[in-house]
Amino acid sequence: MLRLRDIMTTETVTLTPDMTVREAMELLGRHHVSGAPVVSGGELVGVVSGTDLMSFAAALSGVPTENDTNEQRGEWSEASMSDDIEAGNEPASSFFSDLWDDAGAEVTGRIDSPSAPEWNVLEEHDVSELMTRTPLATLGPDATAESAADVMRTKGIHRVLVTEDGKLVGIVSALDIATAAAERRFTNRKYVFNRSTDYDDRA
Repeated sequence: MLRLRDIMTTETVTLTPDMTVREAMELLGRHHVSGAPVVSGGELVGVVSGTDLMSFAAALSGVPTENDTNEQRGEWSEASMSDDIEAGNEPASSFFSDLWDDAGAEVTGRIDSPSAPEWNVLEEHDVSELMTRTPLATLGPDATAESAADVMRTKGIHRVLVTEDGKLVGIVSALDIATAAAERRFTNRKYVFNRSTDYDDRA
């Protein structure tokens, strides 16, 4: 019977509760993973997925970025503005609001550049604010691969955390299960040997 210790990944990417949202995004992106467990003092305290991070970032109010106003001012150019103000014609309030980009831009666009001001907002929040806390989907290293597949199916998740005495020892993903199945590691092979009496020594 195939056990989780036989297929789990032991060198895992982990986050800490006090890590900023920006740091977490950069870490997951650098390692090309879609989620990671959160560990504090050696103990498993939560888990964060890429969806959690993106949803959290999308819910934050954007940081407006000042536009290049040379073309947008139009009739309210600096010269004409001073003339009109002296004449008692002040610019409409929409002029000032148009100097700023819409703060509700898509989150993927807002965080595309690490130098964008949105990144500074992400540094003001940490992983503890958005991580999923216990109860988590965990199994012991001696649990069967079939049980991990069943947990993934019933909970609609793509990975199971493998723990021992409350400490994270590995992760089993849906890909690990699929790979084991493709390699026929779930199949119990039976070898049948012919008895010596089945052979005719006289042949």
